[in-house]
Amino acid sequence: MKDKLKSYQTVDTLGKSSADLVVKVYDGAISDLNKAIKHYQKNKIPQGYEALEKAKKFIVHLYTTLDEEKGGDIAQKLSQLYAFIIEQLNIAQTMRNLSAIEDSVVILSNLREGWMQLAEGHGNKVDRPGRGLSEEQDLKDLSLSI
Repeated sequence: MKDKLKSYQTVDTLGKSSADLVVKVYDGAISDLNKAIKHYQKNKIPQGYEALEKAKKFIVHLYTTLDEEKGGDIAQKLSQLYAFIIEQLNIAQTMRNLSAIEDSVVILSNLREGWMQLAEGHGNKVDRPGRGLSEEQDLKDLSLSI
C-alpha cells in the first residue's frame, strides 16, 4: 500500500508547476499547524509537539529555498516572515500558546493565497519562492495581504 501511495504522490508532484508545488508545501504546513492546535486543545501534548515539528519542516523548506538575490525585496520579506513564524512556533511549543499557532496559520494562509494567484496567472514561470520570475512586474503581481 505504501508503494502505491508513493507512486501516486510522485506522479502528482511531477504534474505540478513550480508555483503549484509551493502551494502544496503551504498546504502541508497549514494542515500540520491545524492538527497541532487540535492536539493541544485535547491536551495531547506529544502529538501537538510532533505536528508542530512537521509544520516547521515545511516552513524551513520554504525559507531555505528562497533566492534573495533574484527575488529581491519580496524574497527578503518572505525570509523575514518565515523566520518570524519559526520563532513563534518555537514559543508555541514551549508555552503551548495556541494563539501563536493560529496567527501562523493566518499568515501562511495569506501567503498561500498569493501563491495560488501566481500559479493561476503565471503557470510554470516560477522556480521557487522569489526565484525564476521572468520580470520585475511578475514579482509585483504577487499581492500579499498580511
